[in-house]
Amino acid sequence: MRLALISTAAVLALGGCASVSPAPERAARAWVTTGDKAQLLAEQPPPASLAAGEGDDLPVVTVDVAARDQSIVGFGASITDASAWLIQTRMSASQRQALLSELFGRGEGGLGFSFTRVTIGASDFSLDHYSLDDAPGGAADPELAHFSTARPEQYVFPTVRAALKINPDLKVMASPWSAPAWMKTTGSLVKGQLKPDAYPVYAEFFARYVKAAKAQGVPTDYLSIQNEPDFEPENYPGMRWPAADRARFFGDNLGPVFARERIGTKVLDWDHNWDQPQQPMTVLADAKARAFVAGVGWHCYAGDVTAQDEVRKAHPDKDVFFTECSGGQWAAKFDESFLWMMDKLIVGSTRGGARGVLMWNLALDEKYGPHAGGCGDCRGVVTIDQATGAVERNQEYYAFGHASRFVRPGAVRVGSPAEAAGLRTVAFVNPDGGRALIVLNQTGEEKVFAIVDGARRLKARLPARSAGTFTW
Repeated sequence: MRLALISTAAVLALGGCASVSPAPERAARAWVTTGDKAQLLAEQPPPASLAAGEGDDLPVVTVDVAARDQSIVGFGASITDASAWLIQTRMSASQRQALLSELFGRGEGGLGFSFTRVTIGASDFSLDHYSLDDAPGGAADPELAHFSTARPEQYVFPTVRAALKINPDLKVMASPWSAPAWMKTTGSLVKGQLKPDAYPVYAEFFARYVKAAKAQGVPTDYLSIQNEPDFEPENYPGMRWPAADRARFFGDNLGPVFARERIGTKVLDWDHNWDQPQQPMTVLADAKARAFVAGVGWHCYAGDVTAQDEVRKAHPDKDVFFTECSGGQWAAKFDESFLWMMDKLIVGSTRGGARGVLMWNLALDEKYGPHAGGCGDCRGVVTIDQATGAVERNQEYYAFGHASRFVRPGAVRVGSPAEAAGLRTVAFVNPDGGRALIVLNQTGEEKVFAIVDGARRLKARLPARSAGTFTW
């Protein structure tokens, strides 16, 4: 029996979607990664064309280019202090160039990462704890006389500049883990909240950062004001910041300062887990904050990806970004973690409106560091051996490569079935009109199916427990 699966038209159109170009005549191609690692982003024999009447017994994945949704900024990972230090100090110049070209470039074999995130001050993946305004003796510095980007200028900014040279489409997000200690109730980078009287100077601090980074050749396309604002880590920088107080800061402090300084950076709220959609909903219920906040960032560590749609449906004019998830040795099996990332981050998050999707560390070493507190068994997208500079590509590399290599900045997500005969799908049309369909087979058997795009019909197959990207 023929299984007809036609995607429904998208309800929302976010992110200034461009019109979809007609499909150019081009050969169909396919790449597959299997959970057993027998194939890793390996190109397959091209999907065969189906004539009228052929393949009527196959399950059908219909790509509906008229059902347009969000435009895509990109996929990538964070250039943390740890990642940048490894790339800049533990690799030779030729190794460094080769790796950055592979991760950010669009040449043969390049992943084409076009979205990254940097930290404003230290995170747990720094060599030590610091902020960008540490006055001698921990003194208060309301004039920001001791503000300095000297630390990111060492390793992070040079790495971002090198990535931008390879891929000028790269967009950069910045997030702090903590305000400077003297602004906080604890007087420490660890734990605490922002003092009410520090709100005005902290807004000036953000403006100073955006301008200083720009002067160093590093744009701040997107900004969140606090990484994980409902979490106070025990042994690395963090800061709790309730939703109502964030709304007040957006409306009364940061918005006016950015307007005065003519800063066009887009500001995101939340930057935390799927389990508390009420937090960004509270911020966006505030009229002054809502007028300033461009969208919401999400993390993967609690809750479910469906929370993205809950907030998006309530605020369809706000962008959705997925801004952090880390793989780690708690999920060491390649097949299990690869399939989970494909399901939740690549398919689920983009189907939930995400314009950009980020993993956490771009690179870590063979001991899951360096780090100063926090996670002791997190994986990077790649692992760099400190002694040799050799690179190991992890499951995160292959999961994100199935999207970043084929879905270009400015692509539009279009209609495809959320599920079809045991397959999960998400589809895009690139700015040049080319199609990219990502299909996930989490079952224990090979799937053979038809891809239908208007008059074009293709026969495709996916091995058990694998993901594939199909282009035409």
